[in-house]
Amino acid sequence: MSPEGRLIVVSNRVNLPSGDGEESVGGLAMALAAALKAYSGLWFGWSGRTTETFTGELHAETVGGVTAATVDLEEVDLDEYYNGYANKTLWPLFHYRIDLAAFDRAFDKGYTRVNRRFAATLAPLIRPDDVIWVHDYHLIPLAKELRALGVKNRVGFFLHIPWPAHQVMINLPRHRQLVEAMFDYDLVGFQTAEHQQAFEEYVLNEADGEVVRPGCLKGFGRGLETGAFPIGIDAEDFARMTHSSRARRMRNLMIAATVFRHLIVGVDRLDYSKGLEERFLGFEHFLAQNPDLRREVLMLQIAPVSREAVEAYQEIRGRLDALSGRINGEFSDVDWAPFRYVNKNYRRDELAGIYGAARVGLVTPLRDGMNLVAKEFVAAQNPEDPGVLVLSRFAGAARQMGDALLVNPNSPEEVADALKRAIHMEKPERIRRWEALYDGVQREDVTAWRDAFVAALTAEPETARPAMAG
Repeated sequence: MSPEGRLIVVSNRVNLPSGDGEESVGGLAMALAAALKAYSGLWFGWSGRTTETFTGELHAETVGGVTAATVDLEEVDLDEYYNGYANKTLWPLFHYRIDLAAFDRAFDKGYTRVNRRFAATLAPLIRPDDVIWVHDYHLIPLAKELRALGVKNRVGFFLHIPWPAHQVMINLPRHRQLVEAMFDYDLVGFQTAEHQQAFEEYVLNEADGEVVRPGCLKGFGRGLETGAFPIGIDAEDFARMTHSSRARRMRNLMIAATVFRHLIVGVDRLDYSKGLEERFLGFEHFLAQNPDLRREVLMLQIAPVSREAVEAYQEIRGRLDALSGRINGEFSDVDWAPFRYVNKNYRRDELAGIYGAARVGLVTPLRDGMNLVAKEFVAAQNPEDPGVLVLSRFAGAARQMGDALLVNPNSPEEVADALKRAIHMEKPERIRRWEALYDGVQREDVTAWRDAFVAALTAEPETARPAMAG
């Protein structure tokens, strides 16, 4: 990256962190802010507000050393692009929930329209030496739209969610056009090698593609660099946060609330991909199979409500309300209940305190690009008496965190057995597992992720874009 060049980060939403611990669940905003603090540049995206008519007017602000340029969208954009194509079509499909995917041409048109509007608004801000880093499934066609406007800069794309298997991807109408648009990027990054390989498989089968060399594909008559770049957290900062007054207060509150019972904690955005129903059933099975341990545990599930305009999210909330009521109705006593289910956001420093009080971190998504909650849980533990991480095999984080207790979240028996093992685990084994996990969380942190991707994006290409000889 040249000294004159800036890093321009583009994402659907721009959420500038305040830096005081107030941010709630969700790691993307923190990761992007950390990236921008190390490079001069700006963060471009949707403001989160709607306007009657799209004008392309930019709103600029600087918070915590990060400069943002945002634009308002129309209500129809929100309905068709965000609630529609992004979250009713791509999100369920990429998480293997074809049964929940809605295929509507109006959604497709809205998705194309907003990406085109983003490109038209962003293009005048781009300088010749700038490097552009586009994030996530909302903006897959953005490079194509920028190229159409004459942008020649290096443009990279990072997918934070899983890339689905070939036979899943072809359920998407116009899937070929969507993937072809990705070849307007110089580099496409995935969370894991598995997701990268699934993308390669699609290109080989649907675009008469070939692997020119490891990490370099040819398809649609063009070349594309790909790679796996597992995202991390700022581990040292999160560990320091556990010593803040608010974190200590929350930790003490949780210890008092559990009356020195073993706390099992889960923290997830309310989403069907997070395996919450399966997790509740696993905990219910644990209580049924271990009557001697019932009064020894308390499970706390924090699940902030999201995407309330999408029907599938309304339905899952109703099912979880019923499940949590059933569990407490069956196993509670007059002086004790085993389960607390909370639909609200907490500050990151408060979550650090909650994690630190837990004997078990229960992170069991059905499918996840990475899952930063697993890494935050590890970073928040007391090195002298750490808790145990129970982690889904289907989270991207499982590839890095083999010293967790890995489970199939679809099996209540496996989840229940892992909970029992975690609660009974002796301190020497807990310390050994935690030390290995924390070492990985520190080494493979957000800085390593950022630097690896930016270095790959700004490296001299071995072959010119967009065409590849041979």
